[in-house]
Amino acid sequence: MSSDLGFILITIFTAIFSYSTLSHALLHPGKNTHDGSESSYYLTTNELWFNQTLDHHSPYDHRKFRQRYYEFLDYFRAPDGPIFMVICGEGPCNGIFNDYISVLAKKFEASVISLEHRYYGKSNPFNSLATENLKYLSSKQALLDLANFRQYYQGTLNVKLNRSSGGNENPWFFFGVSYSGALSAWFRLKFPHLTCGSLASSAVVRTIYEFSKFDQQIGESAGQECKVALQETTKLLESRLKVNGKAVKALFNATELDVDADFLYFTADATVMAFQYGNPDKLCVPLVEAMKNGRDLMEAYSKYVRDYCMRLWGLHVRTYNRKHMRNTVVTKDSAYRLWWFQACTELAYFQVAPANDSVRSQQINIEYHLDLCKNLFGKGVYPKVNATKQYYGGDKIAATKIIFTNGSQDPWRHASKQTSLPELPSYIMDCHNCGHGTDLRGCPQAPMVIEGKSNNCSSVDVVNKVRQHIVEHINMWLSECRGSTTTNST
Repeated sequence: MSSDLGFILITIFTAIFSYSTLSHALLHPGKNTHDGSESSYYLTTNELWFNQTLDHHSPYDHRKFRQRYYEFLDYFRAPDGPIFMVICGEGPCNGIFNDYISVLAKKFEASVISLEHRYYGKSNPFNSLATENLKYLSSKQALLDLANFRQYYQGTLNVKLNRSSGGNENPWFFFGVSYSGALSAWFRLKFPHLTCGSLASSAVVRTIYEFSKFDQQIGESAGQECKVALQETTKLLESRLKVNGKAVKALFNATELDVDADFLYFTADATVMAFQYGNPDKLCVPLVEAMKNGRDLMEAYSKYVRDYCMRLWGLHVRTYNRKHMRNTVVTKDSAYRLWWFQACTELAYFQVAPANDSVRSQQINIEYHLDLCKNLFGKGVYPKVNATKQYYGGDKIAATKIIFTNGSQDPWRHASKQTSLPELPSYIMDCHNCGHGTDLRGCPQAPMVIEGKSNNCSSVDVVNKVRQHIVEHINMWLSECRGSTTTNST
């Protein structure tokens, strides 16, 4: 998602995308331990494999591909405990994260299962990411993957438990954050018989072509002083790029970005990271101080980018280099090309500069995004946003038993569902560092807090109150699901 949907943890940290900063929620791969070290970021990293259908829409194409998944059974109450399905999104899925879902799993005595999204990570059907090979990459295919896998896993569990499959099913509950949060909601919409409910955290269910509210939220989250400092920094970047672009880019270790607009997109994303992932003070405090004391804003801003975005949070310049993203060879950075394909064909979320009072450069407009899509994937590639909206319903989603959660400072909340209905409860956590996926990841979200502990949040009670609502809804919907299963089987 941020370049989010959200999104990402690759290299030293494992990438989870959230498009626009391509979701840099920094996690570290490790062994299956619970010793409080970096390794305990995961409940498990033990890879399992499933032979998935390549094209669910074709009755004639019988090709399969290997799809990676994980299971964590330590808390599972056999035989009738619930199954928590954690949907992996637009990035490599290297294990099951030890976030707040693990707390919920322990409380409800649930097993935790996680399926890697097709094409991402090790679940790639092809050896080449040429545009013609990406035609099976879509949210619709991904939802059918989940349905197919869910049926397979329930069947294998019945065999293990030595029970017949007819009428004997565990109650399932689906979870997702950001794009995978949207998938969680959409799965409940399309397959209500296969899940008792869904948690859609920071779920981008509203596909938006020109997403100007994204930048507007950055300005609001920053506050007036920081917003002015950011706007002045953007002006400095634009003017100095014209005079000596190479020197400006060198200050950010970004000389490989030949296209100035790509560099300005990179710096805009660096700003987004502070608010999206609950670290606003890391950016605003030094920048406002520099402005008040007459110091060079660009120097102060570049230090923030180098010290936090690049060194600590895993922002990579090469993933903004269109030459790099045109590479069709499967690499550890392929997720960026894959997510842009989804954005350019189906989802958009193009984060354009508002006409007035923008924080980001006006060069980041709709023409920039369409040119990038054409540059990466060729002519004729265009996001079918209206068709996607019609198919899923946007924030008017005609479903039940979905919990929507959002953080007040997260710019992605404007692509989510923020109005609450009895069968579609929506909660906004309002605090100084409430960002993307706060309910599951805690504050701040990068690097991720083990078990999503809320004690680092500026308003702990706000987060814990929403978590209490989540527990209540899950408890009620699982109970209703069990009651329905009992009724149907008698």
